[in-house]
Amino acid sequence: MDTEVIAMTLIAHSGDARTMAFQALQAAKKLDFAEAERLMQESKKAAVKAHNAQTELLAAEANGEKPEVNVLLVHSQDHLMTSMLAQELIGEMIQMYKEF
Repeated sequence: MDTEVIAMTLIAHSGDARTMAFQALQAAKKLDFAEAERLMQESKKAAVKAHNAQTELLAAEANGEKPEVNVLLVHSQDHLMTSMLAQELIGEMIQMYKEF
């Protein structure tokens, strides 16, 4: 298991997920809800790729491999969590734009 590759995969896909979620929010501000929905779906696809990388780490550890925990790995987990939070909050904000 190459922890650095997994960490960089997590960072890249989480970053994509976060970026697309914020692009979706910008579309909602312009009342382009079709584009906002499309971007949120793309954001979710990127998040799945990030989750798959995280699952690879978890599975390896469950099988007795101990990943090297370093700042890069911790940083990658931060990216994943912030992108997940952004998706949740932005999804709610888009809904608020729709209702108003």
